Amino acid sequence: MEPTPESLAHSHARPLHWLATATAMAAVIATAGLVQPATGTPAAPTDPAPNSPQATAPDAAAVSYPLDCKGAPQAVTATAHGDLDGDGRPETVAAVRCQAGSGTPPHAIYVLTQAAPGKDATGSAGPRLVATLLDTPQRQSATDLTVRDGVVTATLLGYSSPEVPRYSPDVKKLAKWRWTGGKFRQELTDSTARSV
Repeated sequence: MEPTPESLAHSHARPLHWLATATAMAAVIATAGLVQPATGTPAAPTDPAPNSPQATAPDAAAVSYPLDCKGAPQAVTATAHGDLDGDGRPETVAAVRCQAGSGTPPHAIYVLTQAAPGKDATGSAGPRLVATLLDTPQRQSATDLTVRDGVVTATLLGYSSPEVPRYSPDVKKLAKWRWTGGKFRQELTDSTARSV
């Protein structure tokens, strides 16, 4: 059967036809590039470069802290993140205390860093505790925990005497810690503690 001019009409494309076809194909290719099935194995995480935006601060909930809570659970009440030692990787500062039923248990403030891959016994790169800024024997509570420009700042609430009830701290001071000379040094910004 010989083709007729009418049956071949669609084979004579005009420039507008080619433009429409090219536009449609470009849309299909772009969509296929954006929408891909979630198959395969995820790539193994790599150790980010020091200034890499992928560097994440350690997870404060993934650490066991050296607090003797006499069987009570530990509670992370505040965290702050920032690069404290200038290596380009963020550290986590965590205010932790025992979770008691009453009173105001004292805080400890810890600095966590992300371990390099393969550095611990399991070969993982989990967070590790590297410094204690405030310890519980100091019998202070920490509020307003921040990290800014490499400096850790916290408001410390304490007691002027043993007779002051533990649920009602009456002394307040602002403390700062800065990484200097290979260790954290504390600066009390108030020359004298003031009553709350």
